[in-house]
Order: sequence, then C-alpha cells, then structure tokens
Amino acid sequence: MLNNDSKAFEAVLFDMDGVLVDSEELIALAAQMMFKAKYSVEMPRDAFLPYVGAGEDRYLGGPAAERGIEIDVPSAKALTYEYYGQLASTHIRVLAGAREYLSACKKSGMKIALASAADKTKVLINLKVLGVEEGFFDAFVTGSEVEHKKPSPDIYLLAARKTGVQVDRCLVVEDAVNGIIAGVRAGCRCLGITSSFSESELKAAGALWCAKDLASAPKPWELTTSIAL
Repeated sequence: MLNNDSKAFEAVLFDMDGVLVDSEELIALAAQMMFKAKYSVEMPRDAFLPYVGAGEDRYLGGPAAERGIEIDVPSAKALTYEYYGQLASTHIRVLAGAREYLSACKKSGMKIALASAADKTKVLINLKVLGVEEGFFDAFVTGSEVEHKKPSPDIYLLAARKTGVQVDRCLVVEDAVNGIIAGVRAGCRCLGITSSFSESELKAAGALWCAKDLASAPKPWELTTSIAL
C-alpha cells in the first residue's frame, strides 16, 4: 500500500561528522589520546562506536562509565578538542560531494540546516576545513543548544523550527544510527550515508535511502516523500 503523501522536501537538515567531513576516525583518535594522557587508560577504538552521533558528553562519558572510570567531562572534552584540532589541521578531509550537495540545495531554493550533536568548538573546526561560514546555513544547531542529544529528536525538531519548515517537509542526512533514529522520531524522512555504519544498520534504524557519500546520493528533489506501507 502506498501513502499518497507526495509533498516535496523544502529543507535539508545535515549532520556534520561522517556526512560533510570525514572526522569519525580523528575524534576517536583524539579521545584515545585524551584517555591515555589524562587517565592512563588505553581505550579501544570500538568503545566509542555505540555513542557516535550522540554528542561528546556521551561519546567520552559512555565508554568511561562502562569501564568504571570517573572523568571530568568538561576538561576531558577540552583536551580531546585540543588534540582533535591538531589532527584536523592536517588529516581531516571533506567527504566527496559535500560542498557540491550543499550548494545545489541552496541554489534550488531549499533551506539548509546544520544539526550536529557535537559542541560548537568542534563544529567550527570542521566548518573551517569545509570552507564555509556558520552563516552559510539557514539554521545552525549544535549539541549545546539541546538538553537531550541524539537519538532524542530534539536537535532536528529545533533545526526544523529554525528553518521555518514543517518536519514532514524536511530531509535529514545522517551517517549514524543514533542520528537516523533522532530524525525519524522528529517526524522527518532520512537519507543515510554509509561512512560509519552499514546500509542495513541505517535502514534498520529508519533510513529510507542510503548512499556511500553525497557525491553518489540522490538530490532531495529526486526523492519522493511517499512511504511504502
């Protein structure tokens, strides 16, 4: 059965890490460096995976809590961002098609929003690499603006509200399971980028479409908002 809702998308709400820039490995490495330097702990890379997309409080606090390590989150984040900034200056890269996709959406007249669960400190580092200013986006939301991080829907509800577009007219572009769940819970339809998780994992979380990067992703106007039920 096909839902006859065929309303066109009017806004695209972009996650940052793993969608626009290839940063997931770098933030994991920065976090590992922080745990070793500050707490003398060799944190395994896969310890962070369940917390991808949930913001740095959970990204650092989750693995620590699982292992019974008490950390001071603000100072742990500050050191992690210090390491991340050093790594990003030479190692971070813009993902294929990211700039072109953003520009195409703007030229089409669609609203675009950045909705990253990361703190603004990290987001601004990434934007510098991406080569765009905060004001490039019609709406700009970081993790510090919402109490409940992804997979809660708050960040996408706020981003949609800032664009002035109804949530059912918004396309969420995400690479993380937590982010897809957040988008679905907000009432948006989701395009998954398989830079961090597999297509099957993202679709199981609620993504309707998937692509390896924005260079190969369909444009919002190429997608139907109808859902097969």
